[in-house]
Amino acid sequence: MNIEPISVTDLNKYIKDKVSADEYLNNVLVKGEISNFKHHYTGHLYFTLKDDNSLIKCIMFKSFAQNLKFMPKDGMKIMVFGTVSVFERDGVYQIYCKAMQEEGMGSLYKAYEELKQKLEQEGLFSEQYKKKIPFMPHVVGVLTSQTGSVIRDIINVSTRRNPNVYIRLFPVPVQGEGAGEKIAEAISFMNEKKLADVLIIARGGGSLEDLWPFNEEIVARAIFASQIPVISAVGHETDFSISDFVADLRAPTPSAAAELAVADTTELRKKLIVYQTRYKLALKKKVELMRLQYEKCMARRVFKEPLQEIHEKSIRLDMLIKNMQNHIISKYKDSKNEMLQLISKLDTLSPLKTLTRGYTITQKDSKIVKSAKELVKNDEIELRFVDGNQKAKVI
Repeated sequence: MNIEPISVTDLNKYIKDKVSADEYLNNVLVKGEISNFKHHYTGHLYFTLKDDNSLIKCIMFKSFAQNLKFMPKDGMKIMVFGTVSVFERDGVYQIYCKAMQEEGMGSLYKAYEELKQKLEQEGLFSEQYKKKIPFMPHVVGVLTSQTGSVIRDIINVSTRRNPNVYIRLFPVPVQGEGAGEKIAEAISFMNEKKLADVLIIARGGGSLEDLWPFNEEIVARAIFASQIPVISAVGHETDFSISDFVADLRAPTPSAAAELAVADTTELRKKLIVYQTRYKLALKKKVELMRLQYEKCMARRVFKEPLQEIHEKSIRLDMLIKNMQNHIISKYKDSKNEMLQLISKLDTLSPLKTLTRGYTITQKDSKIVKSAKELVKNDEIELRFVDGNQKAKVI
């Protein structure tokens, strides 16, 4: 039997035609739980519909999605109506959804919401407990799988930004049974031994089940108790886990976490050069301004002839002294003349002036005798002349 080979494209087209010819597959109503939900910027919705044993890819174009009364989320139980067809390029079949109805929330998503609400009420998400990420960490601790693109991306981004940074990997399982306990133990160990300046907890994207270890309470409390600042980078940008809310900083991807944790030394050097240039210009302007101020000051008369003002003050002082002396002399002369006039008046009225004209003053027992009746025979008296005193006796 001679079989002619066909191309992959021809095979996929054949399968697509077969599927399209099946009337049952053209209108199917399927129920299941949403996983890996992506709301594309074009408006199209991409997700996986699954049950306990199987899954199928789904897409809802914008023209149908804009009629939805709710926004689909991971963990949500729904019913979709649509057509099963083959995407020829990738050789995969998927449901092209035309309508969607919410049926309820899956058990995992319900547990996620309950734990999120509980921890939020306890304050584990509060901004007041968020620690600052160090600006230039020497050691970056990474908790993730030791294989895969996550650790490679973190190493590549970190060493490109700062070749001197040290990446310390602590391998942990990032999905599956017991992964949450291992992650929590790793966080505690890194803190106990002080093995890093900042921790990055990371893994790539996945379904809600794949990311579940990062939604466990034991991991959340280990992150909250960590003395080392923690950056959570779990899943893709649209994925949010409990660890994202508890961590000190949430990164949309592991690569972004490395950018947030490690400063770009090249950019820092450029900034330092810019700052250095600015400071030089500022210093130059400051010196120029101070020079102009100095020249302005030195141009003043007080600096050109520093003794001029002293001389002027000295002349003013001499004038004041001269005026004061003249005032004192004038006052003295006026007072002297006034005194002489008073003395002259006093001298005119003085009884001693009468003595110059030949009169005397008679005193008895040091008292002036004003009447002859005051004297009797043999009284001793004293006569005061202009040029002295003499004693006498009444006869």
